[in-house]
Amino acid sequence: MKPIIAQLASRLADAFASALGVPADTIDPTIRTTTDPKFGDYQSNAAMALAKRAKTNPRQLAEKAVAAAKLDDLTLPPEIAGPGFINLRLRPEFVSQAIAAIAADERMGVEQAAAPESVVIDFSSPNISKEMHIGHLRSTVLGDVLSRVLEFIGHRVFRQNHVGDWGTQFGMLLAHLSELPAGSAAPELSDLEKFYRNAKKRFDADPEFATKARKTVALLQGGQFREQWQQFLNISLAHCQANYKRLGVTLQPEDVRGESAYNDDLPKVIEALDKAGLLQVSEGAKCVFLDGYANKEGNPLPFIVQKSDGGYLYATTDLAALRYRVATFNPTRILYVTDVRQSHHFGYMFAVARKAGFAPENVQLVHVAFGTIQGPDGKPFKTKSGENVKLADVLDEAEQRARKIVEDKNADLPEEQKQAVARAVGIGAVKYFDLSNNRISDYRFDWDQMLALTGNTAPYLQYAYSRVRSIFRKGGLSDTQVAAIANAPALAHDKERALAIHLLRFGEQLSAVLDDYRPNILTDYLYELAIRFSGFYEGCPVLKADEPTRTERLLLCHLTSRVMKQGLSLLGIDVMEEM
Repeated sequence: MKPIIAQLASRLADAFASALGVPADTIDPTIRTTTDPKFGDYQSNAAMALAKRAKTNPRQLAEKAVAAAKLDDLTLPPEIAGPGFINLRLRPEFVSQAIAAIAADERMGVEQAAAPESVVIDFSSPNISKEMHIGHLRSTVLGDVLSRVLEFIGHRVFRQNHVGDWGTQFGMLLAHLSELPAGSAAPELSDLEKFYRNAKKRFDADPEFATKARKTVALLQGGQFREQWQQFLNISLAHCQANYKRLGVTLQPEDVRGESAYNDDLPKVIEALDKAGLLQVSEGAKCVFLDGYANKEGNPLPFIVQKSDGGYLYATTDLAALRYRVATFNPTRILYVTDVRQSHHFGYMFAVARKAGFAPENVQLVHVAFGTIQGPDGKPFKTKSGENVKLADVLDEAEQRARKIVEDKNADLPEEQKQAVARAVGIGAVKYFDLSNNRISDYRFDWDQMLALTGNTAPYLQYAYSRVRSIFRKGGLSDTQVAAIANAPALAHDKERALAIHLLRFGEQLSAVLDDYRPNILTDYLYELAIRFSGFYEGCPVLKADEPTRTERLLLCHLTSRVMKQGLSLLGIDVMEEM
């Protein structure tokens, strides 16, 4: 089903175009959902902007648009408020029929893309010289959700895990590894963070070791030490994959394409930039200078692609990766899910790629930036000793804390079920807390808030889902029996209608998520769905209601559980029939 908001927008665009005598594709009807039901279900405030452009009275323009609008099958007669707001209330019979239609649809009315795209998403991308830490959480879960939603809409997604597996740090690590006593490598590498710290300590304190490490880098790039390098990669990537599995993230080993994969292509990038007339030498380094990029003093800012000693940079590798992705996947969009501190780098890199012809204009290049995770004190989230917090340790603690909640709330659950609930609630809480924050904002990591059984949290929504499912257990009804209900519900009660209207907006919300790549739109929608269901359940008896009301309300319950489950699944969060 085409989203209701899109249907209304199309018809109002035609109406305003008729009133103004202009093409409909020049009209933005600015439809939005209302926050107060007394103003209807949807509202357009386009008359004000359009009237200013046409130098006419906004209320009179709104009246002309309403007179020309063909909305009778969708809405009750529109109401004009204030200077020209158009309030729209959906027609009761339309809502009833639409609910019956999406209840019978396995996609719950979510429209598939008319023109499926190929989308590359670069996310997670840990530096595998260390174990994954809490700073990798946001890129990993944000990228995963965007991948899931894009695929659900019908697009083809290519996940790219651009891991850091090359460069000076690997010379340091391999040099340290080569000096370990025989047979001690495996125990030493069991704690990658400790291994990295020990190697870095030597690198900083011992000039002889630092020289050896730099020589090892050159030897590695020349083809030596590859077996030891691969051993380190295998151990590190196994750690990453264990975290992905616990998080329920859809990244797979075959999605890994590290910096090393582009090593042979780096000279070709330099050659292509030179051929395009973009390359300049500044203080011995090869750079690109573009208009609009300057430092604080107003001097031209270089985009350095090769150092004076011949070494390459992340910028060079990113250009090589972009060229590979355009040539290999033929994408319409490439999304880079990295933190906001890299915004300048990606903005400049995209501009260089455009100038060099690496990315044609029909390929969108998008930096999906996000803020940082802070500790409860508002400072960077670290351990008491000032080290990065390992992601695995966070997930361990999440499950332990969730297990305590399960024990307190339902000690009679079988042991296996307790473990499953603790795992789903603990991991879900960490992910949801991250996703429910606006991605651009920093947020404070707060165990009590994320594991709360009230408010906009995963545990609350998981409990709300299991509460809905309990209705069918109490009524002795199977999903098949409820799914067979075909009649359009009357929706006579205000709480029934409020829930129904919200259910119809599921597809709209998924479209909104992709408009600005913000999963918090989906978390807010699901939280509001849980609140509306709670109001419905308290105000409208279900199992004790007379027919046909009982059946109609069961249909609403069933559809609510399906939308909740699908929505949480798109967030990568598990649900349970019983908690």
